[in-house]
Amino acid sequence: MLRSLTDFIAEIAGGVREPEFAENDYRLAAAALLVHVVTIDGIIGDAEMEKLRHILAFRFSLKPEEAEHLLEAAIARDAEAVDLYAFTSVLNRAMDEEGRKRVIEMMFEVAYADGGLTEFEDNLVWRAAELLNISSRDRVEIRKRIRETFDEA
Repeated sequence: MLRSLTDFIAEIAGGVREPEFAENDYRLAAAALLVHVVTIDGIIGDAEMEKLRHILAFRFSLKPEEAEHLLEAAIARDAEAVDLYAFTSVLNRAMDEEGRKRVIEMMFEVAYADGGLTEFEDNLVWRAAELLNISSRDRVEIRKRIRETFDEA
């Protein structure tokens, strides 16, 4: 009811309502994992943030302002989280195995965006992959493929 009212008011005022990302939205869960990758080593680089914004827009077919809104929501959600399970459980319910592999791929893409993979980032992706039921073999193959992509660039 409240959402309908705010949509109506936004429409009358000529504005566009920003998309909301519910706690059980797989896009928010994936984005929060990506934010965690960017922040885990304590160095938040411009290259990582730019890659993160690009991935969110591209992978979830969002306009730049929608991707920015998702990023803001993910930063807040990551700050509240106690562990990775809050995010991976949403992803396990919402995605098939290929979708979960793509999340691991996105995590490696963000991690490699600054030129290398730290042990903290690698460990985080490993833990997320375990919680997402992605085999070690698949995780290693994904990491190798992404690393080669960044080595070629």
